[in-house]
Amino acid sequence: MNFRYLALLAAFAATTIYGINHTIAKEVMPIYIGSFGFIMLRLLGATALFWIISCFTPKEKVDKKDFIIMIIASILGMCINMLAFFRGLELSTPINSGVIITIAPVIVLILSYIFLKEKITFIKLSGILIGFSGALFLIFNSAKTGINSPNIPVGNSLFLLNASAFAGYLVIIKPLTKKYNVFTLMKWTFLFGLILSTPLTISEFNSVEWNSLPWFAIWRMTYVVVGTTFFTYLFNTYALKTLSPTTVGSFIYLQPIITIIFALATGNDSLDFTKVFACLLVFLGVYMVSKKNYISTFPS
Repeated sequence: MNFRYLALLAAFAATTIYGINHTIAKEVMPIYIGSFGFIMLRLLGATALFWIISCFTPKEKVDKKDFIIMIIASILGMCINMLAFFRGLELSTPINSGVIITIAPVIVLILSYIFLKEKITFIKLSGILIGFSGALFLIFNSAKTGINSPNIPVGNSLFLLNASAFAGYLVIIKPLTKKYNVFTLMKWTFLFGLILSTPLTISEFNSVEWNSLPWFAIWRMTYVVVGTTFFTYLFNTYALKTLSPTTVGSFIYLQPIITIIFALATGNDSLDFTKVFACLLVFLGVYMVSKKNYISTFPS
């Protein structure tokens, strides 16, 4: 199996883990742990795993100027991305998160145009507008509250912020994947993310009653730390070594399907006209943006 196929498999695995995570993480928030406390748990666990494993990988010296890039990537990928997503998931629903996150590849295209001067055709511009309209339609037309979803519009808005930060993270981290191995990148970006987010997350983390957590909550927290955090970032970074950010980002399109199937199968969400219509708009938008003549942000 060549490296491109392995990279595609890694991106698919990461998306599958993410898709299931929308429901699994939702089931323990905020009853057993608050969203920000969850982020500290994720960063603590994943940082420890990456640093331990890095002891058994080749040592690499990081250029001082690259530390600046890593810090910016940490702010986008490990701070804003995680904090916005989990707070949004605490306030909204799994299916809403699965739909809105698909806007990330469109934002990659916008960032590529702004910072890398990539060409945007009329079709792609139309796709951007349609995709955003789908996300906004879901935000403004969702019910205000639901079961374990106290503020759906605000939660949906945070999903949009999450998608934007994730898109920025993919674009910024890509050049470094050509220069350093996966574990060097991950151990530093997660360490910076842990340090920078601690002032916001430490309070909720300390308020968790760790000694009385049921097995129901423990295995879900473990899944989020090991699966959704450690393996997904590992897989996506590995995929970025071979694929462009746009190609990796395009796997996000599978998330709504995985999220909807899992959420419906476990009885954690339901479909309605608003969600279906918004999903169709987003899919149409990202299809137009991702047509075959799309100019990749970086060579695949």
